[in-house]
Amino acid sequence: MKQSLQLRIGQQLTMTPQLQQAIKLLQLSSLELQAEIQEVLESNPMLEIEDDSQSDSSVDNSQNQNTQSQESQNSELEASEPSDTGNLDINENQEIPEDLPVDSAWDDIYDMTTTSSGGTITDDDKAREFLENQSDDNNSLIDHLLWQLQVTNLSEADRAIATMIIDAIDDDGYLKENLEDIHTAILKDFEDIEMDEVEAVLHLVQHFDPVGVAARNLQECLLLQLEQFASTAELINAKEIITEHLDLLGNHDYAKLKRYTRMSEQELAAAISFIQTLNPKPGAGITTTSTQYVVPDVFVRKEKGRWLVELNPDTAPKLRVNPLYASFIDRSNRSEDNAYMKNNLQEAKWFLKSLLSRNETLMRVATAIVEHQRTFLEYGEEGMKPLVLREIAEELELHESTISRVTTQKYMHTPNGLFEFKYFFSSHVGTADGGECSATAIRAMIKKLIDNEDSRKPMSDNKLASLLVDQGINVARRTVAKYREAMMIAPSNERKRLS
Repeated sequence: MKQSLQLRIGQQLTMTPQLQQAIKLLQLSSLELQAEIQEVLESNPMLEIEDDSQSDSSVDNSQNQNTQSQESQNSELEASEPSDTGNLDINENQEIPEDLPVDSAWDDIYDMTTTSSGGTITDDDKAREFLENQSDDNNSLIDHLLWQLQVTNLSEADRAIATMIIDAIDDDGYLKENLEDIHTAILKDFEDIEMDEVEAVLHLVQHFDPVGVAARNLQECLLLQLEQFASTAELINAKEIITEHLDLLGNHDYAKLKRYTRMSEQELAAAISFIQTLNPKPGAGITTTSTQYVVPDVFVRKEKGRWLVELNPDTAPKLRVNPLYASFIDRSNRSEDNAYMKNNLQEAKWFLKSLLSRNETLMRVATAIVEHQRTFLEYGEEGMKPLVLREIAEELELHESTISRVTTQKYMHTPNGLFEFKYFFSSHVGTADGGECSATAIRAMIKKLIDNEDSRKPMSDNKLASLLVDQGINVARRTVAKYREAMMIAPSNERKRLS
């Protein structure tokens, strides 16, 4: 193959570190942003959290006099060429606000705070925040049962059997191994253990907290829970249903239940209500996990007939460039320490501008969403309008990927509750008059119809679809079924009740 040289002309988009940082901040959630800010504060000495008690006048007069001679140099630094800023190049064509003056405070550009009262962080605030953010260590069901075993007086063999039984319990509280297998395993260490002793230890564990734990099936689990109640007519009937007709109860076949048990309708209803108070998964409530907090990024409220959108001032601390450190920079000084300070100063300014850009974009997108979804704010889910990311992107003249970043893990606090931005975007279904209805509104309509149905004769998916068609919503039965399943609503045969 003959080698040759070719000259090609092409264009490609190169992302500067500043744009990469702006995009990164844009896609962070509120909690992730706070962590990012803390990391930057620790790595960049030019950035600091501004305390309201601080002011530029806090610098001694002698220091001000010593630094007055450098003000002109600092002003020149703002307009210096990219080569003077170290590794970070400033692309003046990027749509980012002008450089902040060295002696300006971030508070003058954008007001943010760290406390709900807008004041300084006091020792009481720090103590309260520390206590509020404390959570119990993750506690599993196994740990809970082993702790009870430790305070139980047992022989060495029985303790070993109980430990094996507890290890075989799943997160819902059920024993997932046969007693025969447990007996075989324990014989390796204790040759004289009989099967009766394994069963006796099982009964002991079954009386640990929570009630119903270590059951081998649902029937045994429910019967164990019934043992804690005093004998009543409802308990006797409930025990009969669980022992003899649990399958009919699971299928909601109340006609056969009534015929086989020979109970009156009132007695059957009372027994079923009693059974419904029992916990089919007793172990599920024991395991604890760390609480995941959601911090709203914007607040939406109605004032004098208008819907207002406001940024949450508590999502990020109030930052500024440290004026004292910035005053030490000498443009004519080519030393390594001076270059280090200049680079950190420029990085600090870009970080502040990226924060400002993030908040401005967040406000624009939130305001546009509120404009489109006013009926939702007024009337709830049934008033939700169909909306896609492309509509907001075209309206704000932003890229659709930018809208996707802004709406991910960002939350809006409204009078109707706290919602992720993406909640307001949904597909649409055609209406009889040629209009459109959002999927969210249709789900709300289906839920409302089911909530108001006769529990003795619940509506099928076909019936629900026909009722929606009567309201002008052209939706098929399979679509209704899909929405119903998405809302974790059981089918009509499982929703049937005696009363």
